[in-house]
Amino acid sequence: MKSRFNYICLLASFAAGLSSCTKWIDAKPYGAPSTAYFWQSDADLKKATASLYETMPNESTWGRDLFWVQDASDDLIVGRSKANAENIKNFIPSGREGYLTAGWEDLYKTLNRANQVIQNVPTSKNTSEAARNQALGEAYFMRGFVHFWIAYVWGHKDQGVPFDGPENAQFGKRIPPQLPSVKDNYAQVVSDMQKAADLLPLFETYGAADQGRPHKAAAWGYMVKAYAYWAQYDQSKWALIPALCDKIRDEGHRALIKDKANGKQNYKAVFSIAGNWSSEYMWSVTSGTQGGSEFPGVVLENTGWNMFNGWGYFQPTEELYDEYEPNDPRREATILKFGDKFTYFGLNFTYYSNNSLSGFQINKYMEPYSYGTDGKSSTNPNINQSPDYPTTALNLPLMRYAEILLFKAEALIMQGKSGEAAAPLNEVRNRVGLASIPSPTMADLKHERRVELACEWTDRCQDLKRWGDFDKLRAPLHGRIHTNKADPASPYTIKEVWRARNFDPAKHMAWPMNPDVVIKSDGAYKQTPGW
Repeated sequence: MKSRFNYICLLASFAAGLSSCTKWIDAKPYGAPSTAYFWQSDADLKKATASLYETMPNESTWGRDLFWVQDASDDLIVGRSKANAENIKNFIPSGREGYLTAGWEDLYKTLNRANQVIQNVPTSKNTSEAARNQALGEAYFMRGFVHFWIAYVWGHKDQGVPFDGPENAQFGKRIPPQLPSVKDNYAQVVSDMQKAADLLPLFETYGAADQGRPHKAAAWGYMVKAYAYWAQYDQSKWALIPALCDKIRDEGHRALIKDKANGKQNYKAVFSIAGNWSSEYMWSVTSGTQGGSEFPGVVLENTGWNMFNGWGYFQPTEELYDEYEPNDPRREATILKFGDKFTYFGLNFTYYSNNSLSGFQINKYMEPYSYGTDGKSSTNPNINQSPDYPTTALNLPLMRYAEILLFKAEALIMQGKSGEAAAPLNEVRNRVGLASIPSPTMADLKHERRVELACEWTDRCQDLKRWGDFDKLRAPLHGRIHTNKADPASPYTIKEVWRARNFDPAKHMAWPMNPDVVIKSDGAYKQTPGW
């Protein structure tokens, strides 16, 4: 009986079903409709697709926890004493940390819901072709999107992660099989994103109420990223990227953002509420004062200088600050250091920190806190007033067009076409007033990707793994220790704030699965190699 019991338990962990369908945008539950009377109208299809987005703002996913594996890079430190987070940062997790297991569960919950849509929409009754195509397009996109995250976090070249779908005759009758390699997972992601792109409309066709739904360019974008990650094992995938990037620009109408006031390109505008749906938008967590990602509050100064409850995690390092060219405006747009000026609840504020272990704070997500008057958070209409769920009206970018340009440049450099790589790479540099590089190298690409995308959900740690730059994952990290942490003008000494770590590529190229999931599979699943 043990085998049968474990089979049911494990299958249940992948099969959350439609038990809490959600409304679009605000993620409030519809209830638990019986599938016997579901799939009967266009309205039912909308309800089913709405459930696909319920986990996106969760703390376990893009609210905070999936960022812990990115915190393991050289750009950031944990920021506050947190044993589970420190274990991940130091490459010594057990796999049972909630920061790993909860994300796994929510990602598979969404994957299963996408499978239900894919399984049931083709035979739905009293539904229009347009509604069926939209529902299927969203389901293929979301299945590919969460599968991509599962694959690159837990997948290994010698062992993939579990996947199953209605396309397989045994779907629903077995534990989802563990694919032979993460390359097989990436192939499935690409297939799903291609199907999504074939079915979904262009972003600009959406009205305001639907702007956060998947669209063609976003699907093409995740095909690009899947190919780039796949290319570390199969160099031929680089050749597939440039044309897709051009398609995103030409057919998907994506471009670097321009300031609405003067028509000029503006890096800081990317991270403004007004820039939520700009031409640079590719995909994000749709946010709001009563929903969305709490990440802006997670990275805000702990206790928010006694004006609002920031949590004080994910603090930048001296290594990241030093990576920027001195005249690069992205440095100050990304990182707050002692003495930097900004607006905070209507006040002219000068940065200092009693709490930061590195002497820095992420600045990219601070614009929502500029609103209000007299330093009173209660006067700010663009934040959630709850200190336990500090969401804002700023969308959390998960992919933007600048990353597409850099993937194109990387793909061309990797094919020996540095001259052609100059155009996309310099488009990113020139936006912030930096000089062009005539024939960029991989060193130039690595620099540009780091400073353009720092402290975003693009995963610097994974970049270092796929590039083989393991020395940067091992090196100690530094910060600025000020003599008076309450004085913005106090002098500082650069000191080690995170000790050197033992990164072993034989073990640490992928993160460990929850050992309990492996145990319950009765041998169907193997732990991540090395763990």
